[in-house]
Amino acid sequence: MQGAIVKRPRLITIISIIGFCWVIISLPGVFAPSVKKINDWMPALLGAIRASMFIAFIGIWYMKQWGVRLFISIFFIKEIVFLLIDDSNFLSVILSVFFIVCMLVYYKRMDPNL
Repeated sequence: MQGAIVKRPRLITIISIIGFCWVIISLPGVFAPSVKKINDWMPALLGAIRASMFIAFIGIWYMKQWGVRLFISIFFIKEIVFLLIDDSNFLSVILSVFFIVCMLVYYKRMDPNL
């Protein structure tokens, strides 16, 4: 049985589109020589983070609660990794926190099913 179809709020649509663009623009950075200099495993880790962010935005686009939970989990993992390599970006943190707050406003309206 399918869950109820909920009309996606305009704010979630805007956040999802910005998120998709953000992930696609940041994806080439995974292959940068500076990332490879950090450690051998860093490109793989950043690639996994970017791929997980993309999957989270797909879930958010379809108004699924798992998308929000995945986004929040990946946000904390990403920030821990960036703090460990001393490469935290203030603008990225502010934008992610704004996204999280906006998503949590609509969290109850999202479908809890896969």
